[in-house]
Amino acid sequence: MKILFIVLLAVAVCHAQSSGSVPKPPWVKPAPPKAAPPEDDNAIKVDVKLVNVFVTVTDERGAPVANLNKDNFQLFEDGRLQKISIFDKESELPLSIVLDIDTSLSTRKDLPLELNSARRFAHAILRPVDGLSLYEFSEIVDQVVPFTADLKLIDRGIQSLHPGAATALYDAIYLGSEALVARQGRKVMVVITDGGDTASKMDYREAVRAAQQAEAIVYSIIVVPIEASAGRDTGGEHALIQLSEDTGGKYYYATSIAQLDQAFHSISDELRTQYLLAYYPSQRLADSDFRRIEVKLAGLSDSSEYKSRHRTGYYTSKLH
Repeated sequence: MKILFIVLLAVAVCHAQSSGSVPKPPWVKPAPPKAAPPEDDNAIKVDVKLVNVFVTVTDERGAPVANLNKDNFQLFEDGRLQKISIFDKESELPLSIVLDIDTSLSTRKDLPLELNSARRFAHAILRPVDGLSLYEFSEIVDQVVPFTADLKLIDRGIQSLHPGAATALYDAIYLGSEALVARQGRKVMVVITDGGDTASKMDYREAVRAAQQAEAIVYSIIVVPIEASAGRDTGGEHALIQLSEDTGGKYYYATSIAQLDQAFHSISDELRTQYLLAYYPSQRLADSDFRRIEVKLAGLSDSSEYKSRHRTGYYTSKLH
């Protein structure tokens, strides 16, 4: 009997070893499970995602400056100097452009001229690695052409635009920004409008936040009719000006086809001479999810004559 017990015990041990575990005798209590380490409520949780800052530098005449290097820039987040991890001149990066064209009733007279100017801009700026998406907005917003470098598709899209009634400007900015979020490289939005908004579901704050989260640089071309208009929306114009400044872009007033062409030409020049400064934010406990960015020029004898433009900050949380 004793021999049988020993044989059975040996068989049981061999089976347990083959299955990867050895049974404990019944008088040995199992060890209690290890408790998970307690969470520190005071721990600083930081998003260490790389932050891209595209910078345009212009001289006293407003012409882009293209010969600067990394040492000529100092970058700050909420007043704290940051280490620039990546520096590059941006002429080679793929370019994604959302072209928002206002086709509301108030722009009907000037629309053919605007479309011809937009077509010339697309032909001048696009390379095979780039992409342009065409939007028209009136009472609704419609993506007429998805991102493409095919100029024939873009030309057909521009020719197909038709006038509408009201103006959903902020909706157009919001939806265009959403389309840019997943794009790689530089992201730009060019808005051609008379500045009014009469039909948007989104408000100005939501449009600005969407553009900033997409890292979109917004250029506003504000088309003003030659005749004085009692219905001119100066409030809308000021909103576009602020939006362009907050995203590192620029605004232009155009009262003629020559000024419209000049605005597009200026945008093209800037997009060929931008700088990329990228950094990993320093750890800190933020009271707000908005981080303010500032770029200063350094090491230049005539830096007082230069101006830099860039987005004013970024959000650490999503809009929705």
